[in-house]
Amino acid sequence: MNTKTIESIKNSNTYSEIFAQPALWMEVYSLIKSQKEQLQHFLKPILAQKNLRIILTGAGSSAFIGEAAQGIIQMQTGSLTQAIATTDLVTHPQNALLQNIPTLAISFARSGNSPESVEAIRLLDSHCRVINHILITCNKDGEVAEYGRKSKHSYSLILPESSNDKGLAMTGSFTSMLLSSLLIFDLEHLKAKYEVVTNIAHQASEVLSAAADIQKIAGLNFSRAIFLGSGPALGIARECHLKLQELTDGQIVCKHDSFLGFRHGPRVVANEDALLIYLTADDKHTKLYENDLIKSIAKDARHIPAICMGCDSHKDLKNTIASFGKTLYNTNGLYILPYALIGQLLGFFKSLNLSLNPDNPSVSGAISRVVEGVNIYE
Repeated sequence: MNTKTIESIKNSNTYSEIFAQPALWMEVYSLIKSQKEQLQHFLKPILAQKNLRIILTGAGSSAFIGEAAQGIIQMQTGSLTQAIATTDLVTHPQNALLQNIPTLAISFARSGNSPESVEAIRLLDSHCRVINHILITCNKDGEVAEYGRKSKHSYSLILPESSNDKGLAMTGSFTSMLLSSLLIFDLEHLKAKYEVVTNIAHQASEVLSAAADIQKIAGLNFSRAIFLGSGPALGIARECHLKLQELTDGQIVCKHDSFLGFRHGPRVVANEDALLIYLTADDKHTKLYENDLIKSIAKDARHIPAICMGCDSHKDLKNTIASFGKTLYNTNGLYILPYALIGQLLGFFKSLNLSLNPDNPSVSGAISRVVEGVNIYE
């Protein structure tokens, strides 16, 4: 490692924010615990409504939080739960919103200042007769937080200041907003969740301790990366896809899919220039389907390199170049949080490998920390 690279790591906000996540998750748990009574007071009458619909919304990485959390929150609440990006709500509110169905909207926003975030809240208020909001944001001074302070039918959850990433890529903000949403809808078991959050923080620390190995993998000559996940891990696969792609300024083209979905055509993108990353499930039934595909790809004569997350086996497969983290059971879905780190670390180190600045990798300025240039039309 040359001196320039070492200095780039030491001075990088993104690197620090990736490595701060295990401690940040414990802070988030303490925050939810401190607001447990207020949250229960706000949520109890809302969740008691007949035919309640829960919408999880955000833009970019914030939208992918909803995709990862959707199935888990639906099981926790017994209410129909859907992930709908603010970018879809703003252009097609008539397709997404139902006037006469009581709705609880969970908005995820790092800065809370992107044009779509505020407009989506306004559209929810205007299109739904019975609407309540939980606003989860990392910026106490953002427009979303300000809306929450003024609205009687909203609950604002302002996450710790350290969650408000300074780098372009969402890292701690993504995982802390995801964690908070999964804790909020299971408050009855919050005390027992302390051990679970501690366990996933420990697993994340183990992944982070393998950073040198992940840096070597990032140095391999691949031009595309494919992230596979099932159920909640599919949303994490999509986030990892974005993370590696944006941190490398699009020089590494990425894809995500489910293990079963990958068989139905998309598998053609896996070639000698690809790196496969498996984000495996926490239940044995789902793993049967995943293992079949993993073994099938291992037989490919091209020896496409693969990384396996949450794998207790497959180390003997010729194309598996690394395996991180054992399967965590009985986590109520929280096992997916450490998985996000593989996309972050690969993206960070590949960015350096390509002589980019991970804190601001977009050479052309095509993307920025807070999206610019979006006009809102009435």
